[in-house]
Amino acid sequence: MIRPASMNLKPKKTTRYSEAMAKNPSNGDGRARQMLAQEAARIIVDQGVRDYRLAKTKAADRLGMGRRGSLPGNSEIEQAVNEHLLLFGGEPHADHLREMREAAISAMQMLEQFTPRLVGPVLSGIADENSAINLHVFADSSEAIATFLADRDISYRLYERRLKSRRGRSVSPNTFAGFEFEHRGEAIEATVFPIDGIRQAPISPIDSKPIRRADIKAVKALLAAADGVFDDGSKAQRSEP
Repeated sequence: MIRPASMNLKPKKTTRYSEAMAKNPSNGDGRARQMLAQEAARIIVDQGVRDYRLAKTKAADRLGMGRRGSLPGNSEIEQAVNEHLLLFGGEPHADHLREMREAAISAMQMLEQFTPRLVGPVLSGIADENSAINLHVFADSSEAIATFLADRDISYRLYERRLKSRRGRSVSPNTFAGFEFEHRGEAIEATVFPIDGIRQAPISPIDSKPIRRADIKAVKALLAAADGVFDDGSKAQRSEP
């Protein structure tokens, strides 16, 4: 929100960004982008902000950078979130991630007839206490999912998600229906794709690459990998393409 300018001009506050630039002006955009990405990551984790653009602009304002210069990309923000959780999350984060992945497996088993795939922060490992478990499910129509949940007395909230099927600024996103419901104390967001949508993942708004998906076997392998290796000494496979 833009606040009205005050008639009584006050000296500008010195920020961490301005202090760093004053000490070494040659730091340039690279250092500024790194500082902004780190602050945006803190806002995302601590405040539960899901919109990366909003987190970036809030971080820029907080650091006294305004909107000048280039903002870090979404992939830089995601990397900063991962680094933040590694530094400050510790064992509680690891335990919470395991609980969410176990809940994801349970939900995927329940939705097995819709060939569920895990996507998003729980798969990548950057989920926090504000994250939902994101699933892609595949059906002839969204009504099939609605009927499935209703038959099991599972309350849900409808939502829509806009995703591109391929790269390109000129490519218009498609709209997919989704169902948000609770399972084992976790929020599940199941986005519905056509049956043949399993062949090609939509484009990620984070890095403009096909969204990474994992089936139940791959998610179980993630849990096994977190505990080390299998009895035969082989390493667990992390996910399917």
